[in-house]
Amino acid sequence: MTQLAGGTGLSGPAPASGPAAPRGTVRARRSRQGRDENRAGLLLISPTVIIVGVAVVLPILWAVALAFQRVRLINIRGTGFFGQYTLDNFVNVLTSPGFLGALWTTLVYAVGGTVLAIGVGLVAALALRKPFRGRGLIRAALLLPYVAPVVAATFVWSTLLNPQFGLVNWFGRTVLGWEDPVAFLSQRSLPVPFFGLQIDLPIALITVILFEAWRSFPFAFLFLTARLQAVPGVLDEAALIDGATPTQRFRHILLPQLLPTIAVLTVLRFIWTFNNFDDIYLLTGGGAGTQVVSVRVFDYLTARGDIGSAAAQALILALILAVLVTVYLRLFGRREEQA
Repeated sequence: MTQLAGGTGLSGPAPASGPAAPRGTVRARRSRQGRDENRAGLLLISPTVIIVGVAVVLPILWAVALAFQRVRLINIRGTGFFGQYTLDNFVNVLTSPGFLGALWTTLVYAVGGTVLAIGVGLVAALALRKPFRGRGLIRAALLLPYVAPVVAATFVWSTLLNPQFGLVNWFGRTVLGWEDPVAFLSQRSLPVPFFGLQIDLPIALITVILFEAWRSFPFAFLFLTARLQAVPGVLDEAALIDGATPTQRFRHILLPQLLPTIAVLTVLRFIWTFNNFDDIYLLTGGGAGTQVVSVRVFDYLTARGDIGSAAAQALILALILAVLVTVYLRLFGRREEQA
């Protein structure tokens, strides 16, 4: 009662709070902490930045510098980043005989290899979608072309397609009735009758495109199989109950689900095929109408020793590739993302 009458309350007097810290001190502390965090972040990413700068940025800058200088193998030691820059290399490359033909061959090879690889991978992924005994073994076997060494794969294909003792020509002459063996890797064109007309097929170019598709389709198969596994099964079951045909189920259910993955695969496979070198060089050496720009760059670098022109061709190839990929993404990227 005495406490109540005194007005102090049962809990006693409230403890006195200390003086509030000045705003300037709080801001300084936060600013110091932010600087420490930024410094720690820079320290953590510095090894990656150094590796990328040394392994990626410097070679690119060096190639660009070489493309604008008259550099040959005999005077490469006296060449630096800063020299007598000129556009002669680009003029010589663009006006040289065979460059436009090699560029067209590169485009045909890249488009054909990309379309066939994704198409075969899609068919394989759809065929192995439903579970059955031995499906895992078949999926593993389909990966062999992609994981096999390219030297071994090209040797096997060269042996099979040999016009003298190859299995393909033996089968064609024995079973299919071919009159003469076909030099698939050294013959530029093959005349084929078609409804009374004679069409010259670029047989060597077709062969290297088929090899690229065979070697690359497992990559597309992996991506598309993973995406098909994520498609809800209730959608397919509902369409099946409604009486949709397999073609309708693929067009209206599976294809919209696969379009974003196909878009990514198209960009990746086109970039890699457009820059591909080893497959064609090991199969044909760039002969018989299969000389792509990458093989032409290698020939300029090794056979002629013209480093400046080789760098100029590589730079032109990179610019054309960037333009084509940008056009593709602008035209089809948004549609496939919306799908």
